[in-house]
Order: sequence, then structure tokens, then C-alpha cells
Amino acid sequence: MAILVQNIPVPLGEDPATACQRALRRLGLKPAQLAESHLAKVSLDARRRDRVRYVCSAELALRDPTLEERLAAREQGVRLVRETPPAFAPAGAPLDRRPVVVGLGPAGMFCALALAREGYRPLVLERGAPVERRVAAVERFWRTGELDPACNVQFGEGGAGTFSDGKLTTRIGDERCGWVLRQLAAFGAPEEILHRAKPHIGTDRLRQVVRRVRGEILRLGGEIRFDTRLEGIEIAGGRVVSCTTGGENIPCSRLVLAVGHSARDTFELLFDKGLPVEAKPFSVGVRVEHLQREIDRGLYGDLAGDPHLPVGEYQLSRRVDGQGVYTFCMCPGGTVVPAASEEGGVVVNGMSEYARSGPNANSALVAGVDSRDFGQDPRAGIAFQRQLERAAFALGGGGYRAPCQSADAFLAGRPGANFGRVAPSYALGVTPADFSRLFPPRVYGMLQLGLRDFGRKLPGFDAADTLLTGVETRTSSPVRILRGEDLCSPAAFGLYPCGEGAGYAGGIVSAAVDGVRVAQAIMGSGRPPR
Repeated sequence: MAILVQNIPVPLGEDPATACQRALRRLGLKPAQLAESHLAKVSLDARRRDRVRYVCSAELALRDPTLEERLAAREQGVRLVRETPPAFAPAGAPLDRRPVVVGLGPAGMFCALALAREGYRPLVLERGAPVERRVAAVERFWRTGELDPACNVQFGEGGAGTFSDGKLTTRIGDERCGWVLRQLAAFGAPEEILHRAKPHIGTDRLRQVVRRVRGEILRLGGEIRFDTRLEGIEIAGGRVVSCTTGGENIPCSRLVLAVGHSARDTFELLFDKGLPVEAKPFSVGVRVEHLQREIDRGLYGDLAGDPHLPVGEYQLSRRVDGQGVYTFCMCPGGTVVPAASEEGGVVVNGMSEYARSGPNANSALVAGVDSRDFGQDPRAGIAFQRQLERAAFALGGGGYRAPCQSADAFLAGRPGANFGRVAPSYALGVTPADFSRLFPPRVYGMLQLGLRDFGRKLPGFDAADTLLTGVETRTSSPVRILRGEDLCSPAAFGLYPCGEGAGYAGGIVSAAVDGVRVAQAIMGSGRPPR
């Protein structure tokens, strides 16, 4: 047990770690009364530019537990904390077969890791390549425009998050979040992710973490087959009995579908088998790109450039008529990257390394879409995404060049791009375009509204030479694969829809957490196979 001391101000320029000593002084405690301490949370308060500071929380374990209870009862901003790691408790008769996990993104990876640690020796099927070979394939696409539909930004070890900022923020209040962060740190992520309010790993460090997790799964008896795509699922008597890949039939009684948000062929397989799948709202839009120093100035004013300040990042939103327009996956000091997974379609995403040292900042500027935009059919959202991606390919002029428009032209409703201070970072080149020819009128209007509104909230956001590059369509899964309280498909016991692709997560941490939940459900249904 310990106490959490909250709202500890630390001046800019002072090490946030001093929050632990400040907490002791606030409570009138002596160092000898302390067993151990650590930073629990560090956030930057820049609301008043004349008083920018860190606001921290510190976790203190005292030698006298009764004193912890008394302090928590009487002191404002102090509460007791008890670490409750997730329970892994295999129960029931041994499974007849080892579990099969489809997909090695965050959900599949953490599901397989949890299962492997409890002796289940999972078999993992990943359609893409291991991260080393995957990086080479992606970088070749960015240089030449040669797309590998099986191995790209969307498919391969680590999932789509491998080519991102490696953001670890999440809004889910699940006790497994802390466990996931601690595992990531143990596998090489920066220790600061355990206390930063907006933690990130960066694409360069995330790749190392991914390799180490893979090594641990293998060391514990798991098996990983790369370049292996799920081709069929057999269900009999309301239970999953096998899956098919590469012409091989693999008997299994526990099958985890952690396929990611872009596995359109897998979704089609589920539709064809009559498994319960429904259309899900998602968002579409563009990548909006600024100079990072201008974002810093908009956030920090005259303090911009202070070496004690972190690189500026933002999150902006507006709701209109029940739908939202917002920024998403902001990448400070990053680049806009080609992220297609199908030939003849342009998709953009954002990426930054741990240092976030590039000249540009980018984020998705997206508007929510739902059945009002694309219809009720479960396939309709996928068709809508594909339509936008192919239209973007045509607007870009082919070769995976991306259509691009500057903010002044976009807001005025005229074509073209004013290439001023901001140089486009999209590797395969951009073509000046008119996004009114790409987006439906409602979506186009929402994006215009958002750009104007966010310019009022963050000075410079809607500057004339701000660049918009499209099209961003892979914000989340366009479908939800239904599951019950046991986390199984209602149509097939032992079939576990999991993670972002199944519609139950939105980001690295929440996907990993869902993978852990599914692993726990499998453990509750049977002990490891003999």
C-alpha cells in the first residue's frame, strides 16, 4: 500500500523528480519515515504563460502503514493506492489445443505474451513480416511507390502503431493499463512512460520493443508464423474447430481475431460466414501540417524555445449536431507518411521518432462519419473508405502521390496549394488539389469548420500556408465484430474478436489491454493444454 500525493507544483526548469521531496514537506514528514517513493504523474500546465509549470503526483510508501491511512483521511489531495495487477488464473479442464492468435499488433502481441507466460504456448499467425523485414518493405514503398499489399504500414509485426508516434495515452480507466505500461518499459520503452501525462515511445524505439516482446513469446514456447494470412474459419455445433491458412487446416478450440482495422479480407470472410458483424462509426479527413516552431509559439507564446519545455503538442475538438471534428494522433516533429495497404488507393498517416526533432508537426484533422454517410450495411463503411482512397489516388495523379491543399485555398473553397513556410513531408510527393472534389459536402464543411475553430483556439493553426494532405481514413475500424460477456462471438464459442480491428479499442494501450482481457478469458475457460 502507498499514498498518492496530487497537485504538486514544480517550477519550470526544476527536475520534476523533486516532487517527491516537495510531497514530504507538504505532509510534514521526515525522510526517515519514507520507505520508497517515485513520480506517479508529470503534466505541463501552460494555461498561464506567465506561470508555466509542471504539476506532479508522487507515490509515497511509508514505513508506518497506519500513518498512510491517517494522512489519506485528513489531507486534501492525498489518497491511498493499492496496486492490483491483473489476475492470471488458469481454471477448468486443460484445453485440447493451444490457442491460435491471428495478428501481431498490440492486441495480439499482448494476448500472446500473457498466454505464453502461463504456459499456453500460443500459435500466432501474422500476415505481414517481422519488424526488421517490414521496415525495409515500408521504406522501399516510400522511396519507389512499390507497395506490398501483405507488408506495409498497416500489416506486419507491431501493427499500424509501429509506424506512428508510439503514443500511449488512453482514456480507458482499466487497471490493466498500468500493467501494460510496465511491460513496455521492461522491454525497453523509456521509463518516463510510467509517469508522463502524455507518454510516447517513438517509432524508432517502438520497433526495438516489438522485437523483444517477440523474443519473449518464443522463449516461453509460443510459435509465430509470419507471412501467414488467415484464409478460413470452420465452425461446428456453435464452436470454432479450426482455421485455415496457406492451404493448411489448423485445429483449434480458441481462436483470437486481433487482425487490426485494415484487414478488409478478414472482415469479408466473417460476412460470408454469417458471423455477427455491424457497421461502426469512424472518422475521415486529412493530415494537417505546420512548422513545429509555430505550434510551440501558439502554445507557449514568448516562452517558445525554452529548453525546459517539451515539444508542443495539442488535441482539439468541436461537436456539431451530434458529430465531432477533431485532431487525432498528433505527431510533434514528425512526418506525414504513405500508409496504403491496397493498390490504387492513397492513405496518409503520421509518424515521429522519440526525439520529435523534425521541423514539421502534423496531426489528423478528421470528422466523424456514420450510417448517415455510408448506409447501414456492415460492408458500407469499408466501401466508403475505399471510395475516398481511390479518389485521393486519382486526385494525386497516380504513383501514390497525395492530393494537397493549403489552408487558405481550403477555407476559400478553391483548388491549389500555397507552398510557403511549410514544406510537405509526404515522401512520395504531393499534388495541389481541391478537397471539395474528394469529400462529401457535410464532411468537407465539418473540416472547414474545425480548421477555423481550431485557429481561434491555437493561434496559427489555420495560417494560410498550413498544408492539408489526404486522405486519412484508417482512424479506427469501420466494423464491430460482435462478442458477448464471455468475449466470444455469439455465433461461435472460442472465437474471440479482439482489439482495434474488432471495434473494441482505439490506440496502442487500449488494444493491448483488450488483448490481455481476452487472454484472461481464455485462461478462465481452460488450463494450458498438456
